[in-house]
Amino acid sequence: MAAVFKTQSSFLKLWGLLAVVLAVAVAVKGNSEGDALYALRRSLSDPGNVLQSWDPNLVNPCTWFHVTCNGDNQVTRVDLGNSKLSGHLVPELGKLEHLQYLELYKNNIQGTIPKELGNLKSLISLDLYNNNISGTIPTSLGKLKNLVFLRLNDNKLTGPIPRELTSVSSLKVVDVSNNDLCGTIPTSGPFEHIPLNNFEHNPRLEGPELLGLATYDTNCS
Repeated sequence: MAAVFKTQSSFLKLWGLLAVVLAVAVAVKGNSEGDALYALRRSLSDPGNVLQSWDPNLVNPCTWFHVTCNGDNQVTRVDLGNSKLSGHLVPELGKLEHLQYLELYKNNIQGTIPKELGNLKSLISLDLYNNNISGTIPTSLGKLKNLVFLRLNDNKLTGPIPRELTSVSSLKVVDVSNNDLCGTIPTSGPFEHIPLNNFEHNPRLEGPELLGLATYDTNCS
């Protein structure tokens, strides 16, 4: 009988230890994502206090306003569109590996698009339109194999449209109108079905590329 109790006691201790390990793992994961989002908060000016609930002392950011998590307390959405925010994006956003929707449209965000956004392997929608973002479109976005919506219109982006995006077969919507892009418009892969008006008002954009007849990056930088 004593052996039975000893076995049960050991089993309960093992389960207790496992529960602690799992709790720590969840907390560490939550803190990692919270740290990434708090880095974004620190880089932004927030006159409307929409980020007031983003408290870095909480175990995870799932209780913050404008943040959505799944059942495993992993961040899946950040909804900050039309929030009067200014400042710049941060490379730490690339640590949100379960993020599906990054909505930062209609703000006054400046600076460049961090290449680390290419690490967001679960991303479905990247909406950065109607800001003041400059620089080039990172080629790393071509790694986002689940991306469906890419809306970067009404910014100050320069350089070519990355050909890496033609390998993202899930893309349904691409809008880069009203920027200062150059070169030609891709016509292969998902770009075969993107309407030309989603590329308009880029004075240096030369039109659809003619495959095999001309390079697409002539006079484009």
